[in-house]
Amino acid sequence: MTPTYKNIHNRFKLNGTYYNFEDLKEVAYSFIKEGLDFEKQIGDFLNHWQDNSEFIDVKTSGSTGQPKTISLSKQAMVNSAIATGDYFGLEPGNTALMCLPANYIAGKMMLVRALILGLEIEVIEPKTNPVFDTKAHYNFCAMIPIQLQNTLTHIKNIRTIIVGGAPVSYQLKEQIQDLKTNVFETYGMTETITHVAVKKLNNFNTDKNCNTVEASYFETLPNIKISQNKSQCLVINAPNILEETIETNDVVKLQSDTTFEWLGRKDNVINSGGVKLFPEQIESKLQPQIASRFFISKEEDDKFGEQVILVVEDKDFSLKPSDLKDLSKLEVPKKVYTLEQFKETSSGKVNRGKTLQLLQK
Repeated sequence: MTPTYKNIHNRFKLNGTYYNFEDLKEVAYSFIKEGLDFEKQIGDFLNHWQDNSEFIDVKTSGSTGQPKTISLSKQAMVNSAIATGDYFGLEPGNTALMCLPANYIAGKMMLVRALILGLEIEVIEPKTNPVFDTKAHYNFCAMIPIQLQNTLTHIKNIRTIIVGGAPVSYQLKEQIQDLKTNVFETYGMTETITHVAVKKLNNFNTDKNCNTVEASYFETLPNIKISQNKSQCLVINAPNILEETIETNDVVKLQSDTTFEWLGRKDNVINSGGVKLFPEQIESKLQPQIASRFFISKEEDDKFGEQVILVVEDKDFSLKPSDLKDLSKLEVPKKVYTLEQFKETSSGKVNRGKTLQLLQK
């Protein structure tokens, strides 16, 4: 029988203490009245989780549009937590580390997973360089890339880390290859209650010839099916989480009804001389060569309709021919723009639209 949001697991622990549904009301009140800012956010979420509403209001990050507040079903959040638990083999009594803020869906879902799956969760201040007990063993943790980057030497005792909220750079992927911690990149959004698919980034399997077999595809969580629309964009069917299917703006290549390769955002596509170019694919090729933050975009061109441009967060940056060795002729940036600082969303992601507006000033 599937639990409801009022069924707190008897193995649930918060910062070392067992709590039932009623106890959490006092914890929430204490956090709100006496806690630090991040604890007030946790208290506020726990307070709303225990009210009579069947829904929770959640802020979107604004990375692909204007930030907004949407309502999510508490039962759908429970179902999402169960799917994550099933995929990663999380069991009652497993330990979890929460280093994300509870005012966004990723942090909220860490708490829901602990409540529903019976995890012993430790919450710490959600900083870009999180401070935690490096000698303690944790089964599960969710991070954003900058947190993973800043804690590479301290995570050997964390069994599984999921990373989302921003792209994982080529350099970071290279740095995690020798870690025994299993690291997964996530695919999802606030509307899908965090991730609906994951892709392993290290500790790959080997084939019969002992060659490393990297995971180039995202794999969906249990009970989630995928398809494509006429624009080749991903369509998500997750009846336990979504009331209706979601048609995304993400162009993908399907491998099966549960696996896909992500190519890029439909609204970012560059049509140059009739050829569709995906900025994200070009960025992936350039990542090993460019240390600063950057992104690929487009501008009008009389000959080809649209042409590729490169925008770099480094006023002293200069493009070298060796940087372009993996690019096709059409993928090569025709112009390079440098800025001292990019514009960001409220959650710290690069806001491409507002950053491009700086070039017009």
